[in-house]
Amino acid sequence: MSDADFPIVIFHNPACGTSRNVVAMVEAAGYAPKIVEYLKAGWSHDQLRELAGEAELTLRQLMREKGTPAAELGLLADSSTEDQILDAMVAHPILVNRPIVVTPKGVKLCRPSEVVLDLLDRKPASFTKEDGEVVSLT
Repeated sequence: MSDADFPIVIFHNPACGTSRNVVAMVEAAGYAPKIVEYLKAGWSHDQLRELAGEAELTLRQLMREKGTPAAELGLLADSSTEDQILDAMVAHPILVNRPIVVTPKGVKLCRPSEVVLDLLDRKPASFTKEDGEVVSLT
């Protein structure tokens, strides 16, 4: 099976170790994923709604709090609506947690990075994360 038959898209933040590990794990499995650096590319409302829906997550669940302006924007309050969170994510792409991986097997927020293995038909022979942790592939 060629990668053209099995497209993989990774919405990636190169400053994130988990995101880098996911890219490396997918490549170690022999795939050539399409990498979307979403901090540069940005998001659309429809794109985020679709990704969240396919991943079976609310936008609140997809929102990253650490290292983002979520608190300053008032998004952590229970009264924040999904529409307010969505508008903020489009205006501030850093608010979207990462990495989000799309394959024909589905869409997942791959935290921890090993979650990506559920989306792949083939696995790497072995994998060691950046921090030296060996990933069990059994």
